Amino acid sequence: MLPRPHRLKRPSEFSAAVRRGSRAATPSVVVHVRPIDEQDPPATRVGFVVSKKVGNAVTRNRVKRRLRHIVRGYMPTVGTDVVVRALPDAARCPERLEDDLRDAWRRAHRKAGSC
Repeated sequence: MLPRPHRLKRPSEFSAAVRRGSRAATPSVVVHVRPIDEQDPPATRVGFVVSKKVGNAVTRNRVKRRLRHIVRGYMPTVGTDVVVRALPDAARCPERLEDDLRDAWRRAHRKAGSC
């Protein structure tokens, strides 16, 4: 579990990151990154979206746990909102999940100018 200050919680926070952020995709994940304004909290906040297309509840929760574990090592010091959206390949090819997330994370942050 990520610490409370590092989690996106409200639907408005998720939609702002998805609509106004930079996006990078791989076969198993899509990462949306939005730099935070001065008024917002300076901590990087991360949210996860895993739809029913990924699988049943057990599979979705397993994918979320894997993503949370991987993201813990990528937390930058610059304040950003990040939404990680899992695609069906995240459950089909779990051995590729870490490499795909790392690639999408770097490209999305580069596009957002927050690296």
